[in-house]
Amino acid sequence: MNVLLVEDYQELAKEIVDFLTKSGYLCKWVSNRAQALEEIGVNDYDAMLLDLGLPDGDGFDILKDIRKKQSKTAVIVITARGELNDKIDGLQLGADDYLTKPFALTELGARLFAVIRRTHGITTNEIEIHNFKIQLQDYRVTFDDQIINLTKKEFDIFQYLVLNKNRVITRLQLTEHIWGDILELNSDSNFIDVHVRNLRKKLEKFAEIDWFETVRNVGYRINM
Repeated sequence: MNVLLVEDYQELAKEIVDFLTKSGYLCKWVSNRAQALEEIGVNDYDAMLLDLGLPDGDGFDILKDIRKKQSKTAVIVITARGELNDKIDGLQLGADDYLTKPFALTELGARLFAVIRRTHGITTNEIEIHNFKIQLQDYRVTFDDQIINLTKKEFDIFQYLVLNKNRVITRLQLTEHIWGDILELNSDSNFIDVHVRNLRKKLEKFAEIDWFETVRNVGYRINM
């Protein structure tokens, strides 16, 4: 999952980026409003951790911009402004959660996982699809209790396609959500197809996967 951190305090930002990276997220850090608006204008993020007190403006302006675009990005406001009115304003503007500083990184991680799961309509930590089970927090896929040895990228691709079941996911969308900033990648590369091909081979050893569809010249879709 691809997360944008908007935080001007460098020490805290580094701690959050390190924690989320170790937890399996892709995390891009920006330190001001202008950089944040540029990022959300170019890239599509699964979640944003948004500080309010930025050096060049109020974080609420970023939140307004995201919701104006009807983006599905989950937003957690992280701020030292703990007044009730600020919390109410944030939630009314479309924030999914509000966390007052200081906070434990483990709590941030739990809240982030919860809002992303909620965004995709998931109520448990395990998803079952055609007898395959995806354990979201353990990064594990099983079939009839047999563990399927997937790489991190293969797991991320499978998880993202399943979370967006019955929808065509383009190669560009997979690039953004699994590899990060699309501007840093070679759009002509076939690395997406290579990873999907390897994922398919591993799944096919356990069962037929005709529900795992390639949409020619577009991307992929998992059908339920």
